Amino acid sequence: MRQPWTVGVEQEFLLVDPESRRPVPLAESVQQHAGASLDVQRELTPFQIEVATPVCESTDQLFEQVLLGRTHLAKAAHAAGCRLLASSVPPIGTAGPPPGTDDPRYRMMEYSHRKMIGGSGVCGMHVHVGVPDRDTAVRVGNAIRPWLPTLLALSVNSPIEQAEDTGYASWRSIVWSRWPISGPPPHLASAEEYDRVVSSLEATEVLLDSGMVYWDVRPSENHPTVEVRVTDVPMTAREAVVIAELIRAFARTAADSADVEPVSELLLKAAYWRASRDGVDGLAVDPRTGHLVPARELALELARWCAPALRDADALGTVEGHLEWLRGHGSGAARQRRAFGASPDARELVDVVMSETVDDGR
Repeated sequence: MRQPWTVGVEQEFLLVDPESRRPVPLAESVQQHAGASLDVQRELTPFQIEVATPVCESTDQLFEQVLLGRTHLAKAAHAAGCRLLASSVPPIGTAGPPPGTDDPRYRMMEYSHRKMIGGSGVCGMHVHVGVPDRDTAVRVGNAIRPWLPTLLALSVNSPIEQAEDTGYASWRSIVWSRWPISGPPPHLASAEEYDRVVSSLEATEVLLDSGMVYWDVRPSENHPTVEVRVTDVPMTAREAVVIAELIRAFARTAADSADVEPVSELLLKAAYWRASRDGVDGLAVDPRTGHLVPARELALELARWCAPALRDADALGTVEGHLEWLRGHGSGAARQRRAFGASPDARELVDVVMSETVDDGR
């Protein structure tokens, strides 16, 4: 069984043509070139590929595995005739409409959810934290609900689509919100209540199965973990590790803290929208108070609350250093916009993101 407070990361990437920089449906070929040495999976569309780290205990191990997954996939993509891109939406073109991935389950999703599937080839990052039991996973999920917009704001990396600025720092989160069971989960009393709610949703056929519960935090279906899936795929390995370590530290801290009161659903929805639009570089809605505050202040508050657990994981300096780095460099979305504004040719933006995808930013 996975030990409590370990961490693992699933990263989703786009595959783009080396000339046009548009998405290309080569996931099957990339998976074949990647081989079996890493956990590489295809996604909703053949324009996407995913790699998962093994279970990690230390921050250094996590960074090594996150970067290894990126470099390994980049080499496999090159061998398949395409390039790997850590952007949550394609800056040029779209990852859809279908053809979708040739998988019976995905075909059923196309049938049941129809035009919604078109354009859903967006890329996120999923963080798994080992927990003692499923009730702890639900408890952590309740506690992290008010902080999900802050985690999204830290990760934003999808402002440009079809060579146009969407006006949002995370266009992925807007696209993904079309799914009927997405966003923050309800405040739940136990794993038993979670199962009861999911069973009810399956009975309505809004879900094909429990794997289609796309809430931004949930007990994992296949592992003894709590899974947080709110973020864009970060542009760099360092950003991925910082967010994953914040989530791990939060889970460990929340499990030993008093139960939190549910926040207003309307304020939480407002906080999500603001995080999607402005990211960590702008103002944020604090769903606990309804007040507008600088998004970086909420990120710093989150890090301070988790500081003892971050220190235990030898990750406090990494997290604090990155939050300071953001002041001068901005989020992935801000860096994409700077590259986009620097040249009328959007292909140069794609080249910048490609280089950052496999950069050892430590």
